[in-house]
Amino acid sequence: MIWSTAALSYVLVVAWLAYSVAQVFCSPLRRLPGPWYTLFTRVVLKYKIITGSRMHYVHALHQKYGPIVRIAPNDVAVADPEAFVHIHRIGSGFLKAPWYAHVTAAQEPGIFAMIDPKAHAQRRRLFAKSFTSNSLQTNWETTIREKVDFTVKRIRGDAAANGGEVDVLKWWMFMATDVIGHLSFGESFDMLKTGKKTEYIKAVESALINSGIRYEVPWLHALLRMLPIPSIRVFINADKYVMHYGKKAVNNLRSGNSSSRNLFSTILAASDNIKEGDQTYLSDQSIQLEAGNLIVAGSDTTSITITYLVWAVLKRPELQRRLEAEVAALPGMTADGNPGFTSADLERLPLLNAVIDESLRLYGAAPGSLPRSVPPGGATLCGYALPGGTVVETQAYTLHRDARVFPDPLRFDETRFLDGNLTPQQRKVFCPFGAGTRVCIGLHLARIELLLAAATFFRECRGATLGKTMTDSVMDMDNHFLIAPAGHRCTVVVPP
Repeated sequence: MIWSTAALSYVLVVAWLAYSVAQVFCSPLRRLPGPWYTLFTRVVLKYKIITGSRMHYVHALHQKYGPIVRIAPNDVAVADPEAFVHIHRIGSGFLKAPWYAHVTAAQEPGIFAMIDPKAHAQRRRLFAKSFTSNSLQTNWETTIREKVDFTVKRIRGDAAANGGEVDVLKWWMFMATDVIGHLSFGESFDMLKTGKKTEYIKAVESALINSGIRYEVPWLHALLRMLPIPSIRVFINADKYVMHYGKKAVNNLRSGNSSSRNLFSTILAASDNIKEGDQTYLSDQSIQLEAGNLIVAGSDTTSITITYLVWAVLKRPELQRRLEAEVAALPGMTADGNPGFTSADLERLPLLNAVIDESLRLYGAAPGSLPRSVPPGGATLCGYALPGGTVVETQAYTLHRDARVFPDPLRFDETRFLDGNLTPQQRKVFCPFGAGTRVCIGLHLARIELLLAAATFFRECRGATLGKTMTDSVMDMDNHFLIAPAGHRCTVVVPP
């Protein structure tokens, strides 16, 4: 019997409808609040991820349905403070979700993507000493400070050459990338000197978008790979490009040249005493991978946060004047070239630190999904029983905007972080760098950069204002794991 095209189409439609109905009635998540279509399709969530609006989409669902909401057939979003603590506490059994295994094209996972908690803990111990606040201040603050000072000098110079206007997002990006490049690879990308993006940095900027497409729409990723267009090839091979460049970290380490030392020097010394095959052994390939991951994690994050900080402060002239006065009281550079103040001095400035923390609350660079898998035995969250294997996600964007936790949550209010004002519940959910054992290992580096960059900018660019074209829509947040201004700029007017 030969089936007609119409008959075959009819059968396929009926089969699809039958499958959809079965999903609705058989899904273990059917009783959870959420849009009806999330019972049988992930398509809408995929679309929001690819278009950079996942964070806003999930937040809107929470506003409509409450602190727990179904967002896909096996995915649940949670925005309840107690549930957040339960998911991310040490020993909770909520491991990183399968998404992390696909976040890079590398054959082995780095410290960010490791799912096995024991393997992660062992790798983290190797990294810990190099990333402590004390180690970074002792070994790298001079390098960071030089790049911060040069960045503010370039901002002032660019403004002077363009009628006072300058895009600070561009220069903060160059600064953060040069810093993390120097620390990761032992050499700077020199973008502050050239004032131009390199092909490598274009690949870095594409890496997270690329990984989203590869995971959510693999057929599109495969199609793009076949296109012989240079810009598309850089985009679609971004992960491999980053990992390839990571070889510089290894080569500089093995060269023995002290001028090209990097963050991995201490790590390598520790791992060289470990036999190959041991779980804590760090191969050259592992160093290459971690160096590549570090540059992705350490460039956009810091530059985005400091950009939003400047924007938020300049929107409030009274706050700007108080912050400028606080940093102006710091000692200046001495005759022998001593910078006059250190990041340790800046840690004692109450207003500066409060402004940084409030910027991290509202504009932390990674406020989106932190997906975890429910333990095999299942779990109860917000009164709902979830079977093992269900993916649950939390996002700082929503937790930090919960009016029950942070009154008037959309208002930039630095006083929340002054004089120990945070409540215990606010401390529980404040998570700009993640939470639990998977908190970002680079948070101390980010803090040093933010302290030095903010203090130096408001000290050397007093009286700066936002450009006339800087509407709030320019700073709307696109979200591809990290956030970025929708307008891809932040124009500031710096007086001569």
